Amino acid sequence: MITDDAVLETARRDAMAAAHAAGVEIAELAELADLQRTFQLFQDIWRAKPGGEPMTVELMRVLEHAGGYVAGAFSADQLVGASAGFLSAPIGRTLHSHIAGVSGQAQGRSVGYALKLHQRAWALVRGLDTITWTFDPLVRRNAFFNLAKLAALPAEYLPDFYGPMTDAINDSGPSDRIMVAWRLAEPAVAAACAGRGRTPDTTRAQPLLSDVDGRPVRRETDAETVLVAVPADVESLRGKDSGLAAEWRFAVRDSLGDLLERGAAVTGFLRSGSYVVSRKDLA
Repeated sequence: MITDDAVLETARRDAMAAAHAAGVEIAELAELADLQRTFQLFQDIWRAKPGGEPMTVELMRVLEHAGGYVAGAFSADQLVGASAGFLSAPIGRTLHSHIAGVSGQAQGRSVGYALKLHQRAWALVRGLDTITWTFDPLVRRNAFFNLAKLAALPAEYLPDFYGPMTDAINDSGPSDRIMVAWRLAEPAVAAACAGRGRTPDTTRAQPLLSDVDGRPVRRETDAETVLVAVPADVESLRGKDSGLAAEWRFAVRDSLGDLLERGAAVTGFLRSGSYVVSRKDLA
């Protein structure tokens, strides 16, 4: 891919504006001391048990040395966010963003948004056109961030992708994930990076999976566009009622996962907590 100069310049400008708005400076990381700080940041966020660290210093060292993406967000010389990724297939076109995290003290400042826009500009400079990553489909705020604020779109539903996870954020149940593809030069993505997120058309949408008093309820509908709800706060729910959290996991897998497997297209995510899915291309 040969990136249009105007697209690249706009991406750089948007990334700088987002970092300024978040009150951070974002830079690639190569020094061992910075990688060790990044490792500790990830540990503080995920609170992983020994052997379950989300990313080691050694792996980050190899990634940056081999041309991968390792970057940190600094606020007054304090590391408050970081992200790392590696080049993936299709070769020469795609970066897979494996991990990104923001410290608790920097939440609410759009540091994660600034990191993603820095990552987009970094990828475009290198002639890439897509960034992929995974997220838990039950986590409402992440779904809204990825699909509405960034305008990425789901490419694949991955049941129990990582197997059991034992850190403080994930539970020990199935680690279902959605793989998203962020098409970096698409007009909707460019608009999102300028602050105009994706708003899907829900004019004729009907609920397929609803939240009824906190429980998932499947409904029958012939609508071309359907809504698939997720719980308000699945992370808290896991601590309060693991059985109900598991019920949500399988309800979303059986609805959203099945739709994606059969060729449906997720067109966005509503702040109220539902995926918007078009079934018009189903056989």
